Amino acid sequence: MPELIEPTARLAASWRAARDDWGRGVHQDGSGLHDTDDVETDAGFAAWVERLRRQADESVPVAPDRVHASYWWIGSGDEILGAISLRHELNDFLLRAGGHIGYGVRPSARRRGLASWALAAVLDRARGRGMNRVLVTCADDNVASARTIERAGGVLDDVRDTELGRTRRYWITLSGHEPVRSTTD
Repeated sequence: MPELIEPTARLAASWRAARDDWGRGVHQDGSGLHDTDDVETDAGFAAWVERLRRQADESVPVAPDRVHASYWWIGSGDEILGAISLRHELNDFLLRAGGHIGYGVRPSARRRGLASWALAAVLDRARGRGMNRVLVTCADDNVASARTIERAGGVLDDVRDTELGRTRRYWITLSGHEPVRSTTD
């Protein structure tokens, strides 16, 4: 059974195995990982996890180009299968291209319904934060992600060229809307 796991240094080895499944240096949507993060050493990994936790704490200021965000790993037991984030608000870049929610599932764990499950779980968290609607985006050619967003109630706003490439932008209304809880993609 999948679960949302708050990032923890305890799962460094499992996270690294998931990262290696993606490929080193490959961007992982929803992970909050920056090119400058040291995830190879235990101390660096712990510092990255702490940065993710601080970014969720609204009493701690964030950099001018950042917003507060909550991060979870998609897991089963101690196995990390992906990551998902909920940005608490949108800045100009997120409104254009990134959205409120970012997620990714490691290649070997795809086609199991994990993205649908995680998106539904985080939509519940967004609803719990009092958010009425969220923007979720994906690359225009990512058919699987577009279907996942649409099944969760996403309504296509537009397709546009952004800093991330050609991007599909969907709004999901949360008030009075129960997301679809799929077990298969």
